[in-house]
Amino acid sequence: MTDTAIDSSNGNDRDEPEGVIRRILDRIDTTNAVVFPLLAFFSALVIGVFVIALSDIDKLREGDVGGILTTIKDAYLALPDGAFNGWRPINETIVATTPLLLAGLAVAITFRAGLFNIGGTGQMLMGGMGAVYVGFSMDGPGFIQIPLGVLAGMVMGMAWGIIPGLLKARAGVHEVIATIMLNFIAGSLVLWLLKTDMFGREGRNDPISKLVTPEGQLPRLFGFLDRPELRAHIGFLIALSAAAFFWWLLERTTLGFEIRAQGANSHAARYAGMKPGMLIITSFAIAGGFAGLAGASEVLGTQGRATQGFAGDIGFDAIAVALLGRSTPTGTVLAAFLFGALQAGGQKMQVDTGVPIDLVLILRALIVLFIAAPLLMKAIFRFSAEAADSGPSFGGWGA
Repeated sequence: MTDTAIDSSNGNDRDEPEGVIRRILDRIDTTNAVVFPLLAFFSALVIGVFVIALSDIDKLREGDVGGILTTIKDAYLALPDGAFNGWRPINETIVATTPLLLAGLAVAITFRAGLFNIGGTGQMLMGGMGAVYVGFSMDGPGFIQIPLGVLAGMVMGMAWGIIPGLLKARAGVHEVIATIMLNFIAGSLVLWLLKTDMFGREGRNDPISKLVTPEGQLPRLFGFLDRPELRAHIGFLIALSAAAFFWWLLERTTLGFEIRAQGANSHAARYAGMKPGMLIITSFAIAGGFAGLAGASEVLGTQGRATQGFAGDIGFDAIAVALLGRSTPTGTVLAAFLFGALQAGGQKMQVDTGVPIDLVLILRALIVLFIAAPLLMKAIFRFSAEAADSGPSFGGWGA
């Protein structure tokens, strides 16, 4: 909304609490949800050129500039080739994208509320344990067992997510500290559960759960091709549905409006009669539900059982996904898809060109660096300071 439009509104409108909140939200520059991530990705690719060149020690010593340029070209061409060229690359991209998207939504919802959720790993672990229990303790029918398993994962994730929300709202414990500590607690709790008779697989001493029964496994997306190696499952459709729900929640509900208002200006939200404590708890509960779905998709779909580390680094990668997607529903979907494609394409890049898959990690880190440094982007691409300042804001350690 322009200043002219604001000034043209009547004075009573401007003084109303709802009007104050609405003007704050309207001033958020949504165009940066597209422009800045694209420029950050482009900047990361440019720096990646130098990383590849400097890592090819043999060609550098020989002064083989042509060979270095060929390696750079082949490496960057191998990325999309390994991510999209054929059923198997597309399958691997979808497999990598699914948990990243769900966990990314878990971070994005708290970003929009002015909070920082680093507890995606713990919420995934607890959600996965709830889902895997339903997965191995029942033997169909699938149309009942699969929804129950997914629901159990979501509920367990929500229950774990509510804990840092309560600590923040009722005791003033900063969410970063609470979520990090809960990640460690969840990891230890999962290790203990996997060693019990209830979860542990018979005849195995290592921490691994019983196998999910065939009736409890998520159906394959490409089952019609009769190719067992294509592991993509309907968890991807669940993730897309979750993103659609995230959009509906933010844009079409009173709760979503209040969450955005809380994130934009908590003092104005309180002045408008909103309840910051309840919004904090609710935001973390929803975030835990998204992360719990990510855990359920992994154990019921991709892995078919639970281990202590089935969540991997997804909970932390999700922070990068939410940052790149500017915490918007569409942006988070595209960011998760990009990271999934990089992960799938990086394997082919390493096989075909010898460039280590670590380049993908470097590119992702550079993307996040540029996204998190709007003033640097302003200096490079000559944006105005106002246009460069649209990232998520947080309440601070004392909030």
